[in-house]
Amino acid sequence: MTTAMSKPDRQQDDTSGRSLEARAKNIHPGEWIVNDDRPIATLLGSCVAVALFDPVLRCGGLNHFMLPIRTRLTDGEYDSLLRGDYAMEVLVNAMLGRGARKPRLLAKAFGGGNVVVGLRTSIGEGNVEFTRTWLEREGIALVASDFGGSWARKVVFDPRTGEAFCRRIGSSQPVTTQVALAEADYEKTLVKKPVEELPAIELF
Repeated sequence: MTTAMSKPDRQQDDTSGRSLEARAKNIHPGEWIVNDDRPIATLLGSCVAVALFDPVLRCGGLNHFMLPIRTRLTDGEYDSLLRGDYAMEVLVNAMLGRGARKPRLLAKAFGGGNVVVGLRTSIGEGNVEFTRTWLEREGIALVASDFGGSWARKVVFDPRTGEAFCRRIGSSQPVTTQVALAEADYEKTLVKKPVEELPAIELF
């Protein structure tokens, strides 16, 4: 069963979310974008997406990451550039680069589901725990969230207003299995780069 698309922080007519979804720029695992006009959308299983918004600048961004942190492999390489820790730092820095102020940033976060029973449970839970911990450590308020469960999610974020709409997609829907398989395929192809090739990331 698919629920109506609604804002996670209060009930919302489905019309607004559907209208934004039709115009949205879609991002995929390992991607992020900062925008001030066009809506941003993504489809989640065990992955997490975090939306950041500066209410004064009226600009926002969204990322989509699969695993919480970068880990070093035995051959001295990192397993991925765009894991959660890197994805969050990149998104924050991109917001600051557009003129946002870190103390003003508000976050909304989604995902971390167990879309295939018995599979990838720890990944979804780890992503949720990482997200909450990272935002708390950085002093960024998590004002709305929709985490966990046995469903996939379609998220649409309006960077002009900070509104986020989340539609849950039940485990019986074919798209839910497709999301799980797509995430598994993406995980197998994560880019591995030597330490010296990683760009330096420093939060302002």
